[in-house]
Amino acid sequence: MLRDLGLKVVVGAHTLERDRYLAGSDAHRAADLQEAWCDPAVSAVLCARGGYGATRILGLLDWEAMRAAGPKTLAGSSDVTALHRAFAVELGVMSWFGPMPACSTISDDDGPEPRTFEHFTAALFAQAPPVTGDRVLSPGTATGPVTGGNLSLLAALCGTPYQMDARGRIVLLEDVCEAPYRIDRMLTQLAQAGALEGAAGFALGSWVDCGDPYPVLEEHLAPLGVPVVAGLPVGHGSPQLSVPMGALGAIDAESCSLAWSIHNRERAP
Repeated sequence: MLRDLGLKVVVGAHTLERDRYLAGSDAHRAADLQEAWCDPAVSAVLCARGGYGATRILGLLDWEAMRAAGPKTLAGSSDVTALHRAFAVELGVMSWFGPMPACSTISDDDGPEPRTFEHFTAALFAQAPPVTGDRVLSPGTATGPVTGGNLSLLAALCGTPYQMDARGRIVLLEDVCEAPYRIDRMLTQLAQAGALEGAAGFALGSWVDCGDPYPVLEEHLAPLGVPVVAGLPVGHGSPQLSVPMGALGAIDAESCSLAWSIHNRERAP
């Protein structure tokens, strides 16, 4: 499907490896990622899937060499949240939080979910339109660089160099298979770590198999006094749309939407 878009596709040497619950050893996964990023012929690096263990490779990457390679496109979601955060801190690049080639919304036997693939294709060519939700937990409008991602990974990154900094930013949050009490615990952890301080607003994606998370989400986020839009088709659901992390975003509770300008983005710290 990617080749049909006119793209030349190169598969990492260790992509199909397995190591327990990981897609290959830490060293091999880090090597594939770094080789792809540093290859001057490569313009975009697509994570095959989220899976587990992205945090394990952050200390194995040669960030100086990757900075020297210049900006490129990184795309992925779920556990790839760890890479989005590290790439933002170390490289200052914009990256796409969205579906991956091995996701069911892309690789289903009956073909990709149409809206997902159309939006994903537009993201690869930097033209993806805004995303719209279905509920508002707190009214208002806000602008700021987009940050965040999968809630579990953001909680796991607390206390590391890649802990989320929400100040002046629009925070995207989503998760899958997490009961409300676990969502409560993770939001409490982020709040107590100071990771939610100064947020400009929140855009909440899908919460597949999470029961009813909205009372907990509203309890934690509405008192912050910033706009909170919810029900965005971003995360683990279907359709699964793409959001540019690091781009200048804008949320509007009246239209329950998250829009952005990829030509305005956060610079390297």
